[in-house]
Amino acid sequence: MFKSRTLLAGIIVFFSVTLATFSFYLYQIAQAPNLQVDKEDTYLLVPTGADFKTVVDSLKHNKILHDELSFSFLSKLLKYQEGVKPGRYKIRKNMNNREAVLMLRAGRQTPVRLTFNNIRLKEELPGRLCRNLEADSTKLRALMTDPAVVAKYGFDTTTITCMFVPNTYELYWNTSSDELLDRMHKEYEKFWTAKRQEQAKAIGFTPVQVSILASIVEAEQGRWADERPRLAGVYINRMTSKETDYKLQADPTLVFAHKDFSMRRVLNVHKQSDSPYNTYKYRGLPPGPINLPSPASIDAVLNYEKNDYLYFCAKADFSGYHAFAVTYDEHLKNARLYQAALNAKKIMK
Repeated sequence: MFKSRTLLAGIIVFFSVTLATFSFYLYQIAQAPNLQVDKEDTYLLVPTGADFKTVVDSLKHNKILHDELSFSFLSKLLKYQEGVKPGRYKIRKNMNNREAVLMLRAGRQTPVRLTFNNIRLKEELPGRLCRNLEADSTKLRALMTDPAVVAKYGFDTTTITCMFVPNTYELYWNTSSDELLDRMHKEYEKFWTAKRQEQAKAIGFTPVQVSILASIVEAEQGRWADERPRLAGVYINRMTSKETDYKLQADPTLVFAHKDFSMRRVLNVHKQSDSPYNTYKYRGLPPGPINLPSPASIDAVLNYEKNDYLYFCAKADFSGYHAFAVTYDEHLKNARLYQAALNAKKIMK
C-alpha cells in the first residue's frame, strides 16, 4: 500500500514537472523576444501569393528572426502557415512570436503614405505612384493609356492625369494597379465637392477644363500662390473676351510642347510649332493638363480674380511676380523691361 502511494506520488510529481516545463517552454516560445531589429521602423514586405517559407526567408534575409524553430512552431499552432496574407508589416524591437504571428495572421498592415506633386508628364506618374507600392508601374501605365479603362472613370488618355489630385494618401502596400486607380477616382470625387462643381459651372467650365487651366496657372506661377487667382482671371478674360479674338498665349504650354523644361525664354520660333499645346497658334485650352495642378491652383481658377487685365509678363526684378496690363501698349513697356533684364543676365533661351 505504501509502495503504491509512493509510486502514485512519483507519477504525479513527474507529470507536474513535465507540464510545468512544457508550459514554460510554450511561454518562452510565445512571449520571449524573437524578432529583433536595430531601427524603430523596420517593415516586413509579404508579396501577393507568398507562402510561409517566403515569410521566413525574408525574416532571415533581413536578419530579423532569431529562432526560426520557435517561430515556425507557434505559426503552425496558430494556423498562420496556411493563411499567409500579403502586406507591409511593422516589426517592433524585441517583438515576440505571439505578437508577430497574430499581427501577420490578421493582416494588420501599416499603411504607406503616398505623396505626389510637381509632376509634369503623364509618363512620370506611374513610377512615382508605384515607387513604394507593390503595384507594377508598367501595368499602371498600360491601364492609363487604355481608352476603355480611362473612359470608365470619365476621362480620355490625355486627360486621365486630371483624376490624380496631388496630396498625401494612405494606402496598403499591396494595393494593385486597378485598386490604385479606383482609390484615386474616389479621392477625385471627394475633392470635387458640390460647391466646387457649382463654381466650375458658373464660369462655364467642366472640372477637367478647370484642372487644365489650373495646370497652366501653376506652371506660370509656381512660387507665389497669392498671384494665381489674378493670373487665372487674365486667362479667363482672354477666353471670354468678345472684343478681340484672343488666344491663351500661355508660354508654359509651349515649354510643355517642346518638353524642354530648362527653357527660360520663349522665342518666336517656339510659337510656330505645330502642337495642340501651342496656345499661340490654337484657340482655347490645350487637350490636357501640362502638369498635375495642386488643389491651391484649382481653387485659384474656381475663385479667380475678376479684373480687366489681358496681358502680363514676368517682372524685371526676377521676384517671381508678374507685371499686369490692360492695354497692349502698356504690356509692351513691361515686356521690354523684362527682355532687357534677360539680356543683361545673358539668358537667351
